[in-house]
Amino acid sequence: MLTIPFLKMHGCGNDFVVMDARAPDTAVVGASTAAAKALRCADATGFRPNAAQAQAIADRHKGVGFDQLIVLEPSIQADVFMRILNADGSEAGACGNATRCIADLIMRERGRDDVTIQTISGLLPARRNGAEIRVNMGPVNTDWQTIPLAGEADPDALPLTIEGLSQPVATNVGNPHCSFFVDDLSEALRDLVGPEIEHHPLFPERTNVQLIKVWDRETIQILIWERGVGPTLASGSSSCATATAAMRRGLTERSVRVMMPGGTVRIDWLDDGTVDMTGPYSYVFQATLMLDDHGLVETPR
Repeated sequence: MLTIPFLKMHGCGNDFVVMDARAPDTAVVGASTAAAKALRCADATGFRPNAAQAQAIADRHKGVGFDQLIVLEPSIQADVFMRILNADGSEAGACGNATRCIADLIMRERGRDDVTIQTISGLLPARRNGAEIRVNMGPVNTDWQTIPLAGEADPDALPLTIEGLSQPVATNVGNPHCSFFVDDLSEALRDLVGPEIEHHPLFPERTNVQLIKVWDRETIQILIWERGVGPTLASGSSSCATATAAMRRGLTERSVRVMMPGGTVRIDWLDDGTVDMTGPYSYVFQATLMLDDHGLVETPR
């Protein structure tokens, strides 16, 4: 049995359980915050949750509940490696809202205002921007092979029609995304379209799905169906994908506000092809979990 400390955090309502699998002696002594120190324990060193453990912790009734489980690991290329598991136990390539949260945690630990976070999709530089965190989410990939799609198709107008929606935009910003433009946002429509498009044969790695309403040239509003999670209050990579989709269609400027049910972020598509995301982060509480190979340890009856 493992007893592992964790932090609960969220970015715009997109919520995370954060565990630290780095060795306890790798902490930056003197600069670490109480929250960062509390995460370090011998049981967690090298911990890699399996799907059953992730699913058990994600259960909002019998576990803690999260959209993503974040595990911090050592990195030789960056300040920390951030492993991202979805609520169904699958691994994600990027999570912009979690990146802001972890960036603040590591900045406090290191006593700095800038850090670099490594994910399986690449290196993400982050820095303080007043009371918020600004993260460079890397390049916006618009080639059908890198999204990826199952076959050649126009990513700016995919040959997909569902429930009166058609020609969505496909993008990869760490994860694959499929974005539909609508006149009116509807949670019922999102919940109908989301799971079918997530598992559509055109997307061999599945996909995140968004509905986009363009308010003006500097503001869009979105609803999100997240791959491996379902409906979510916010998604950083979805914000980047939808904002740049609107820009590709010529509907907005290169800097926009993205409004989501859980909050608002700003997206800037830079001249070098990468995208910056600026937004808030929040600490909720810290506690411990008892785990075995099958998930949470139940109290004997």
